Formats: sequence, C-alpha cells, structure tokens
Amino acid sequence: MAPRSQLEIATGSVQRLTKEEASYRRELEQQKARIQQLEAQDLSADENREYMLKQERLALEETERVFPSLKRKIEEAIARLNSLLVEEGKKGEESNVEHINAAKEAIANARVAEREIA
Repeated sequence: MAPRSQLEIATGSVQRLTKEEASYRRELEQQKARIQQLEAQDLSADENREYMLKQERLALEETERVFPSLKRKIEEAIARLNSLLVEEGKKGEESNVEHINAAKEAIANARVAEREIA
C-alpha cells in the first residue's frame, strides 16, 4: 500500500473538522432542548431544577466558546487544501483526479460548516 499523499492527508483533516463542527452543532441543539425542558418543569417538582439549569447553561456556554477556534481551524485547513490542490493540478496528467474530486467535495462541505458557525 502506497503512503498517503499530502493532498489525501489535508482532505482527511478538512473532513474531520467538518464532522467535528457537526457534532458540536448537534450537542448545542441537545443542550438547548434540555434547558427548555428544565425551564418548563414545575418549580416545586424538583429540588435540583435550578442547579441542573445552571449546569446546562454552563455547558451550553462552553460549547458555544468552541465555535470561533473551530472556524479558524477550518479556514486554515481549507487554505492548506486549496494550495495542495493547485500543486496537484500542476502535475497535469499525473494528477490524481479521484483525490482532487474528494478534496473539492471536502472543501464544499467545510464551507457549509463554516457558514453554520457564522
């Protein structure tokens, strides 16, 4: 098995960051839903309600703080992948079309994730 090219590695990095963003986005939505559920509960029904609300809000804030650095990492990974795409394109007929297409698809998905963060 041939070693992975820099283009493949960079494509994998962009794909991983895109999946990470999606995971944090799901986590954020779940936390918001738990907060709404706790807020809807009867005050007298649960003594721990206020404590749980506070903990969920802290977790929500923590998750929200991840997005700016994640966006920066995605931008950097896209820039690196774009430069590798240019290099691969210069190879002419020796370039690996399959890797180029995978890289372009990864960039497109990452751009969508990037817009979600904004």
